[in-house]
Parts: sequence; structure tokens; C-alpha cells
Amino acid sequence: MTNAYNKIYLDDAMHNLGVMLDYGTMAVGDASAFFDRFLVSGLARQFGNGNPKYVAGMSGIELAQTALWLTGGAKNRLVYAPDGRSSYYWTGWAFAYLQWYTGNSFERLVDRGMTIERLLSMYHLYHEVDMTKFIDEAMSVLSDSMKISRLKRQRRLIDMTQKELAARSGVSLRMIQAYEQNYQDISKAEAGTLLKLARTLSCSVEDLL
Repeated sequence: MTNAYNKIYLDDAMHNLGVMLDYGTMAVGDASAFFDRFLVSGLARQFGNGNPKYVAGMSGIELAQTALWLTGGAKNRLVYAPDGRSSYYWTGWAFAYLQWYTGNSFERLVDRGMTIERLLSMYHLYHEVDMTKFIDEAMSVLSDSMKISRLKRQRRLIDMTQKELAARSGVSLRMIQAYEQNYQDISKAEAGTLLKLARTLSCSVEDLL
């Protein structure tokens, strides 16, 4: 496994992402909604690649304010004094470590089940224990997600049921269930079937394979 960037930046990255999520949650009122802005802003990709400007050159507050500004929100000036104790701070702090440790992008980790909601739910069990215990649990979540078919993952991303996908795509419900449960190999599906599913799910054929 290759880490995302040089470890010399890791402590700063963890603290800054913790502060960013804590501050951003205060500004937006919802941790997941703010993190979505962080992903959409493009900052997450720069941060995940270890760009020194973003992992260490900017403070967590500056990251949060920039993410808000880039996604159409005002740079709210909040009275904020991080103390490292909130569940939101820990979530950002731990997420930065997981992203560095795995070398995966934040987007990929979210797609594989490590959502802000999931991380927040882990706070009470893991915020006072050794980081290796958190990593073990997180890697278990990521491993389980790999067992889910790509078709199912794409369908879940847009909150669509199997029945809705069948109705909108014209592909039979039974066929969709067979692909999602790996009873049939979707890579051997007809090109027309793949195109129908991809168009309905607003993704590429490659995303399903």
C-alpha cells in the first residue's frame, strides 16, 4: 500500500482537516453537507494529493472558508477556537489519516462506504484508542464495500431502487438483481444493456465494469 504523500505533512494535514470539518460544520450546520462542498470545490483532490499549500500551508479555517466560497457560500466569520475535542474535529482528523494511509482519494473512500456519517458513528468507540484500531475497522468497511457490485454502488450513489432502475432503463428487474448479486457477470452483458444502465445512472460504462 502506498501512502498518499510524504509523512512529514501528516500531522499538519490531520489537524487542519479536523479544524476544517469542525468549522465547516458550524458554518453550514451539517457535517456531511459541508464535506460535500469540500469534495465539489476541488480542494479535496489537492489535499489528498499532498499539495503542501493545502495540507500545511493553509489553516483549517482557511480551508473551510475557501471551500465555502468556491461552492457559492459566504466566507462566514465565526467565533471559533478549536480544542480538538469535538466529534467533528476527530472525524476530520481521522479521515485525513485514513486517506493518507490508503492513498485513495477522499471521493473514492466515500464511495466505498467511509462517509462522514459512518466516521461520526465511530467516534465514541475509537476517539480515545490507538489509531491502529480505527484503521483496522475502517479497512474492514472498505474491504466489505469491494464485495458490492459496481452496478449496485452506482445505483446507491443516486439513491435509486432496483425497481426504479429497471423501469427507467428498460433492463429487467431480474437481470439487474442477477448483476448486483454477481450471479451473472455484467462484463459479459450486451453493449446495449450496459449503455441503458449507464445512461440511467448518469455514469460511464466503465464505471459499471
